[in-house]
Amino acid sequence: MARKNAPQFSRRERQIMEILYRLGSASVAEVLEQMPEKTTYDSVRLTLGVLGDKGQVKFHKNGRRYVYRPVVPHDDASRSAAQNLLRTYFRGSPSQAILAVLDVSPSDLSDDELDEIESLVRQAKEKRER
Repeated sequence: MARKNAPQFSRRERQIMEILYRLGSASVAEVLEQMPEKTTYDSVRLTLGVLGDKGQVKFHKNGRRYVYRPVVPHDDASRSAAQNLLRTYFRGSPSQAILAVLDVSPSDLSDDELDEIESLVRQAKEKRER
């Protein structure tokens, strides 16, 4: 089954999505409190609107405030972003991505670590053959 490409987010959009995934749902004020850098209420509100236009968040009214939540489940969003990263920076090679994330060469791994990786690969092959 073909998968959609991960949406392209600005830095601020990524920050807000991370906050919404962590909190589950939040108002503009709640997102603003969690922002890692100083920004304005209007900037957060406008960015949430853009994320809504992109189909990434939905909202409902709770009294006088709007409460936003992610549309795509976190696991799906993570997988999609990882696949995009893999295609963009590692020419689709999971092994190269793993080595880059670990910041090691294969010779730096212990025998136990290599055995564990080998076991995971074997399990994946067996699962694929079923």
